Amino acid sequence: MRILLTNDDGINAPGLAAIEAIAAELAGPEGEIWVVAPAFEQSGVGHAISYTHPTMIAALGPRRFAAEGSPADCVMAALSDAMGDLRPDLVLSGVNRGNNSGENAVYSGTIGGAMEAALQGIPAIALSQYMGPGSRDLVDPFEAARQHGPALIRNLLDRAPWDLNADYALFYNVNFPAVAADKVRGIRLTPQGRRQGANFSVEPFVSPTGRRFLWARGGPQDVPAGPGSDVAANMDGYVSVTPMRADLTCHPSLAALQREWEPA
Repeated sequence: MRILLTNDDGINAPGLAAIEAIAAELAGPEGEIWVVAPAFEQSGVGHAISYTHPTMIAALGPRRFAAEGSPADCVMAALSDAMGDLRPDLVLSGVNRGNNSGENAVYSGTIGGAMEAALQGIPAIALSQYMGPGSRDLVDPFEAARQHGPALIRNLLDRAPWDLNADYALFYNVNFPAVAADKVRGIRLTPQGRRQGANFSVEPFVSPTGRRFLWARGGPQDVPAGPGSDVAANMDGYVSVTPMRADLTCHPSLAALQREWEPA
């Protein structure tokens, strides 16, 4: 198996080492692992691409590249340049340091990388590790993802729908709970949730030179979300798996509008 890896935390992030270990187990001794990851952290960029300026890319070693761009840029760089005529069998994005459950999914560069792969017709999975009291003090805070990731990905590849020929192919968002690997309670197939009142915001500050700046701040990550959601599953010690598409259409609303507005 030929696997392409990217992330949004950057080429030197510890979560990338975790996903390299997962990929090595999946690919086997005859497989290939390619890495094209951002040169610098790109958290919160979503599915952005560097449309108005070029992206510098540098080879760091065999099948390993850093690109000055977003995760979506990195996937495009891999497919159109770094990998030559080769095409990956699977794209893995992550392992993100912090969850991409609930509303975080909307902002996530980790998900943006997987989404771009899906738009290119390649099976793709975004993986994120919830951080909290149960994981932050572990020797390896990514151990839940590292130990449970390979079997979960194999199951998705073998048993999950992919719809790669659809206009908007499915991809999967996986979030591991903030617990030690042996404390993971199982897997839940969930919709994307919404934490109550956990909005992003900005906090102003003034620099020593008198200039005014704004820092983006996330909302609390331990507040409730709807029962059965990805957030609820993660907070209860389960791995969440959520199928997603790049299609942003609200199809039930569209059908209702068509019935109301369009002539019979």
